[in-house]
Amino acid sequence: MSSLQLFAVTSSGPQPLPVAANASELADLYEGLSLGVYSSLRTFEHNKFLWLDHHLARTVRSMRALGWTYTWDEATLRQALDQVCSAFPGAEMRVRIDVLAEPAHQLGTESRLLIGLAPFSPPPATLYEQGVALDFAPGVARTSPLVKTADFVKARENIQRTDAYEYLMTNQEGQILEGLSSNFYGVLGGVVHTANEGVLEGITRQIILEQIDHLSIPLQLRPITVDEVAHLTEAAISSSSRALLPVVRIGEQVIGNGKPGPICRQILAAYNEFVQRQIQPAA
Repeated sequence: MSSLQLFAVTSSGPQPLPVAANASELADLYEGLSLGVYSSLRTFEHNKFLWLDHHLARTVRSMRALGWTYTWDEATLRQALDQVCSAFPGAEMRVRIDVLAEPAHQLGTESRLLIGLAPFSPPPATLYEQGVALDFAPGVARTSPLVKTADFVKARENIQRTDAYEYLMTNQEGQILEGLSSNFYGVLGGVVHTANEGVLEGITRQIILEQIDHLSIPLQLRPITVDEVAHLTEAAISSSSRALLPVVRIGEQVIGNGKPGPICRQILAAYNEFVQRQIQPAA
């Protein structure tokens, strides 16, 4: 039996929807549906969220960028999130909020607004202590970087996998834009670099940039190029499920001394403190 859960958000509350017995990850819940825009985030302390209002606002911006006139009742959505997350049996969960292009009639609902839940375990502490290895994803790109569309989730499943933890997308100029499910940062000459255009508007990225500013760490909003990777002293990726995760190898190139560096450790500590101050229930 699948440990995943799927709900339609309705005016009378969250409606449980059928989940295929062989569904193993959140993306499996949406097979055959008219995909639209989505937001993916994690819970803290079982039913609390970090910057949920920012996630919801970004989803609305994605809808408007597609020319959609669909609107939701945010209070109803928040109540549904609080209800289904509070009742979920696991300690923490990954949460996906989808606005479909068409109602999910095949699942027995008129709603276009769905909530998917899956058990979540944060990355183990050893990854933050030792760092992770990345590789490149040739030919993979977002068609509309500022619009978080669910069809990109399906497209990224088709890349040729290696033993890398995450895969980086580049443009024709050889600039590193972002990971398949993360934002990317490189430290060059004591300055943190990250792409500011052609990338997803990451909520965790926004928090990370604020912490960098508060810490008075030099920052340049420009992408690292593939040719500059050999000169990086530190690197990292960020996402809602990973926070800031140090990177110690990209392709065959070892980053710095092959260990997480002091700048990334400082930013991560500030981020974790920020989380404890900011998490709150959905409703």
